[in-house]
Amino acid sequence: MNNFGGHFGGGRPHHHGTSTMRCKYCRTTLTVIPGERAIQCSNCSSVTRVRRADRIPLPVMGPMTAPFQRARGNKRAVLIGITYAAGGMRRGSGGQLRGPINDVKCMRNLLCHRFGFPSECVIMLTDDQRDPFRLPTKDNIRMAMHWLVQGCSYGDSLVFHFSGLGAQVADDDGDEVDGYDEALCPMDAFQRGPILDDEINETIVRPLVPGARLHAVVDACYSATVLDLPFLCRVARNGYWQWEDHRPPSGAWKGTSGGQAVLFSGYSDGKNNFAVMPDAVASLGAMTHSFIKAVECEPRGVTYGRLLTSMRTIMKSGGGGMGYDMQGPIGAPMQHHKVANFSGVQEPNLSSSEMFDIYRKPFVL
Repeated sequence: MNNFGGHFGGGRPHHHGTSTMRCKYCRTTLTVIPGERAIQCSNCSSVTRVRRADRIPLPVMGPMTAPFQRARGNKRAVLIGITYAAGGMRRGSGGQLRGPINDVKCMRNLLCHRFGFPSECVIMLTDDQRDPFRLPTKDNIRMAMHWLVQGCSYGDSLVFHFSGLGAQVADDDGDEVDGYDEALCPMDAFQRGPILDDEINETIVRPLVPGARLHAVVDACYSATVLDLPFLCRVARNGYWQWEDHRPPSGAWKGTSGGQAVLFSGYSDGKNNFAVMPDAVASLGAMTHSFIKAVECEPRGVTYGRLLTSMRTIMKSGGGGMGYDMQGPIGAPMQHHKVANFSGVQEPNLSSSEMFDIYRKPFVL
């Protein structure tokens, strides 16, 4: 995925309420998807923005969370891992991603064994599932995000984890400081388009009420600000840190309804090569590995600043080819595998719905 963004020139109406457009980069004819604001090209993998005037509306419907209603503890998590084995997402790369499903398994073990998340309150969406409601399609991811925050209350601890591919597309509503929206690619991104950061923010950030906490860990390219949170923390090599104000120039509100949202993501300039392991060797994503390993190594009550520093050290010391070294029940299923930087992440980032002293505030799930 090399080029992203931009508008297209005029759509051409068709029967049955559909229309077509041209990919901004390779000029392939694309079908405008009802209700979507961006389309991913199946030929070159680039993302093209659908102009407001050419969007096809959908009937207004309430959130559909029926497949996930049975478990409602105060600790809940949605974990998504996508290899894109069936969708051809990695054209020209020589294979699909080999780490995301392993990432999800290890994250689930971390949450259940170390932080006491009930297993029935942890939803896993991976593209090796037989249950159609557990496949990481765009609709299922949307339903899972609604389930995660629906009816959230004081004391809730929520986790959102995504391991897969990200995308970037030019912003069209003035709410991005850098002029680009980030997006996550579901397994059916070519058919349904990516999920833009505007929607992710509206779905799992803004509903958070006072006392509710959301932690997100995103292992994907172009994911640094994928929750659209108002503040991004910059940490220098000497430990000096400073919050950057990323509130939209348009004045749009991107915060919570009184709760707190924190995102651990990865900085990537999109120029790094993605590591793809041979078919016989499963792997673990470097970003996810650094988060889990840092949590394992650091004592309970570690500060956000110390956790971020530890993640950076783990990523820098091993790179894309480091061996998998987690111990105990958290890493037991993944022994003898390799860690691969399939997302091209160069170093971990921290963003938040509010500013705080990262070396004083403890990390608590």
